[in-house]
Amino acid sequence: MTARETNRRRPLTGEPVAVDLLNTRWVVGAEHFDLLDSEDGLRQWLTEAGLAERFTADARTRTHLLAVRDTLARLLRDPTDPEATDQLNAALAHGSVRRLLRDGAPGSTVEFDDPTRGPAWLAAAGLLDLLERPDRLRGCANPDCVLHFFDTSRNGTRRWCSMAGCGNRAKAARHHARERADRTA
Repeated sequence: MTARETNRRRPLTGEPVAVDLLNTRWVVGAEHFDLLDSEDGLRQWLTEAGLAERFTADARTRTHLLAVRDTLARLLRDPTDPEATDQLNAALAHGSVRRLLRDGAPGSTVEFDDPTRGPAWLAAAGLLDLLERPDRLRGCANPDCVLHFFDTSRNGTRRWCSMAGCGNRAKAARHHARERADRTA
């Protein structure tokens, strides 16, 4: 990977960690991209996700993260997939939340049996939090788009990963279809 490719621009950043991990794969036209195809890409993702201070971008971290990303994708396709459920639970077994009192205030910290499993654990645990509102966790309505989002809109009717991209393309396609229909009528 060249220095120019080290920071790749990817769509739809800023989602919760679990969704952001899924969105490390994207499509532009017919070209497929995978940010986690290298340790440099992992470093970029850790930075964008706010995890770079806590975790290192190395081969073991990347391996654990790729496994959890595949598991998350399977669970979004079928939330009852028993093998994917077992894989998610196995990833979660490598960390735990420890409650504590700090400076007179309640708090918590997450402990991992292996720090290379930390980012994968956080993504897996993040999915559990998002599944409290499963109707808000969606894939983009554009059949050519592979991105996901957590719908935080007031009425919960968001359909597109972004209105600037897939939403506008869908609106333009509907507009052109109406114009063609009007011309043939």
